Amino acid sequence: MTGDLKRTPLYSLHVQLGAKLVPFGGWEMPVQYSGIIEEHRTVRSAVGLFDVSHMGEFEFRGPGALAFLQRLTTNDVAAIAVGQVQYSLMCTPSGGIVDDLTLYRIKDHEFLMTVNAGNIDKDWSWVTGHLEGEVKAENVSEKTALLAVQGAHAEALIRADLDLSQIRYYHFAHGRVFGAESYISRTGYTGEDGFELYLYAHDAEMVWKALLDQGKRLGIVPVGLGARDTLRLEMKYALYGNDIDETTNPIDAGLGWVVKLGKGDFIGREAIQKVKEIGPQRKLVGFEMVDRAVPRHGYKILKDGRETGVVTSGSYGPSVEKYIGVGYVPSALSMPGSEFEVEVRGKGQRAQVVPTPFYPPRVKKN
Repeated sequence: MTGDLKRTPLYSLHVQLGAKLVPFGGWEMPVQYSGIIEEHRTVRSAVGLFDVSHMGEFEFRGPGALAFLQRLTTNDVAAIAVGQVQYSLMCTPSGGIVDDLTLYRIKDHEFLMTVNAGNIDKDWSWVTGHLEGEVKAENVSEKTALLAVQGAHAEALIRADLDLSQIRYYHFAHGRVFGAESYISRTGYTGEDGFELYLYAHDAEMVWKALLDQGKRLGIVPVGLGARDTLRLEMKYALYGNDIDETTNPIDAGLGWVVKLGKGDFIGREAIQKVKEIGPQRKLVGFEMVDRAVPRHGYKILKDGRETGVVTSGSYGPSVEKYIGVGYVPSALSMPGSEFEVEVRGKGQRAQVVPTPFYPPRVKKN
């Protein structure tokens, strides 16, 4: 029921802007404002503004924080410097993915973890259930707002008290944006250059309005979850609950690059190592539809009329102007050029595995 759904601090502004609101991960969120395709293409050509305050944030402090996070996550936390961001995973002992996340090193012994909106309660239980050593953990999700400014004009749009050009990709800095205290992170979920702004919840409305006002000359539009999904799909960025979950192993999902088996023990290490050693039985691949049809989450993948895999995400890609998708197939079918069918309304429609990302990323890797 709508009354049970959580709302971000910007909910009333979304209503004023005429957004179409939908339930998402326990939240009532804008799926679109002017239209998914228009919003998608504006992010690619100019700049878009996203409210992603539904995401969760956990803080970790203390002399044992690094060791704890090394045990909890798959990537090498010791490898990130203060001011750097790391993409990582939390896994079960059997190698299933609890969640994918970003980890920020604030100070030597202080970290910020960002997790998926629908997993906040589950992740917090997982974190606190494994807490050990000299570390203090705090769930700061409710007092934190998160805005994403994505697109070629993002750097020109944001008014901050520091030089944004000096923030490298997957790095961040502490400063003020339109006067509001913020972590300014050169990260995003679109494949475009841009920033994610971590703010106190009470500052979110002021900064949102300032960004829209300042961005008028640059063609800014507010962007909903619909275009966020098509933008990330063109990059083949994994969406938790669709492409990855506790039934998927990081190696199957193509996320072995964020699993550092050599760093020492961590939860899930043994199970993941076994899959890597014997090789995955299935792989997450990107594909284009040969026949004109839309692949959707949950559709069956067929080979010679027999079910052999499943579509995990799919849609029309406005930037590539093709129907595209990702899904799990047997490893033997994972090479580019491999063909199969997607069952759409009871009929097999031809598809072909292609290299990914579908659309070339344009992040600023200075």
